[in-house]
Amino acid sequence: MNNEIRSAEAVKAAQLRKHKALATGLFLLMTLVFLGCVYLLKTRTDVWIGYVKAFAEAAMVGALADWFAVTALFHHPMGLPIPHTNLIENSKKSIGDNLGSFVVTNFLNAKTLRPYINRLELSTLAAAWLIKPQNVRLLVMEASRLLKRMIETSDTPMITGFIARKAGELLDGVRLNEVVANGLELIVERGDHERVLNFVLGKVRNYVVENEALVKQRVKEQSHFLIPGFVNNYIATKLTVGIATYLQEIEKDPQHRIRKDFNRQLLVFTGVLKTSPQWQRDLEALKRDLLTHQKLEQYAETIWERLRLQLLQDLSAEDSALRRYFIKSVEELAANLQQDAEMRAKIDRWVRYNAYSYVLRNTKQAGVLISNTVGNWEGKELSNKLELEVGKDLQFIRINGTLVGGLVGLLIYAISRLL
Repeated sequence: MNNEIRSAEAVKAAQLRKHKALATGLFLLMTLVFLGCVYLLKTRTDVWIGYVKAFAEAAMVGALADWFAVTALFHHPMGLPIPHTNLIENSKKSIGDNLGSFVVTNFLNAKTLRPYINRLELSTLAAAWLIKPQNVRLLVMEASRLLKRMIETSDTPMITGFIARKAGELLDGVRLNEVVANGLELIVERGDHERVLNFVLGKVRNYVVENEALVKQRVKEQSHFLIPGFVNNYIATKLTVGIATYLQEIEKDPQHRIRKDFNRQLLVFTGVLKTSPQWQRDLEALKRDLLTHQKLEQYAETIWERLRLQLLQDLSAEDSALRRYFIKSVEELAANLQQDAEMRAKIDRWVRYNAYSYVLRNTKQAGVLISNTVGNWEGKELSNKLELEVGKDLQFIRINGTLVGGLVGLLIYAISRLL
C-alpha cells in the first residue's frame, strides 16, 4: 500500500512539474516576443509590431500576476516573506476546521446518507460470498490465524488473574452446606442412592461369605474353652449364613424396613446439613482452606495453560475439530442466509439502523478528526500535499492569465489607437 501511494505521488509530482514548465515556458515566450518587438521598434515603424508588443507586454503582466497568486497559496514567492503569502501553511488550522465542517455539513447528514444506507444489503452479499467453499476456507483460515495470534500474544497473568478473581467472587456467594444438601436430595429423589446401597450390601455380603474361616476363628477366640470346636464352627457357619441371607433380603426387597429407615435417615441428614449453623461453619472453613487466593490462582494458571495449548494445537492443525466446527458453522450460516429471506431482511434492517444511527451520532467526531488530522500535519507537508493534488490544475490559471492578459492588453492598445 505504501509503495502504491509513493508511486501515485511520484506521478502527480511529474505532472505538476510538466505543467509548471508549460506555464513558465509560455511566460518566457511572451518575454522574448516583447523584447523582440522593443528591438524592432527602434528601427521600424510597422503598425503590427505595436499590436504584438502590447499583447506580449500584457501577457507578461498577466502571467506574473497569476504566478504570484498561485505560488502565494503554497509558498513564499521567490522565498520572500511577503504578507498574505504561503497561505496554506499559515492557515492550516482554519483549513482543517473548514474542511471538517464542510464534510459534516454536506456529506454526513440524514438527507445525504439515507439513500445510500437504504440500499445496503450486506446479508445478501455475505450469503453470496460465503456460499463459495474457497471463501469459507479463506474466512476460517484467517479467523484461525487471527485467533491464534491473539492467544499467543495474550497477557497470561491478566487472564489467570481474571479467572481467579471471578472464580473467587462466584465461590464466595456459594453456601457449600446448601449445595451438598441439595445434591444429596437430588440423589435421593432420583433413587441413585439405592444403587450405592445395593453395591455396599453386595460387597459386605460377599465379604462375609468369603471370610467364613475368619468368622470361625473370631467365634473360637470369644467362646468358652469348654465348648467343643464343632459347636463353635456350627455357630460361625449359622452366623455367616444368617448375615449373608439378611443382607441379600435387604438387597432384593425395595420395600425392606432397613431401606426405608436408611432413606429416612438420609433425608433427615440433608435437612440438618442444610440448616445447621455448625455444618455451615465447618464447610465454609473447609472451602476457605481449599480455595485460598493463591490456590485459585494456581488452578486458574493450570486451566488457562491447558486450554491455551489445546486451542493453539487445534488452530494449527489443518483438520482439527475446532476448524471443522468453524467451517460447519459458517456453512450453516450461509445456507440459512440463502434460504431465509426474513432472516436477511432482519439483518439488513439491523445493519441499516445501526449504521445510520452510528454515523449521525458521530458526525461531530468525524469533523473533529478531519480538523485535527489537518491541523496536526506539518504546515509544509500540508502545503505540499495540496499542491500535488490541485497544483497541476492551478497552472492552467497561469496559462489562461497569460493569454487573457495578452488579449486584454491587445484590446486596450487597439482602442487607444482608435481614439
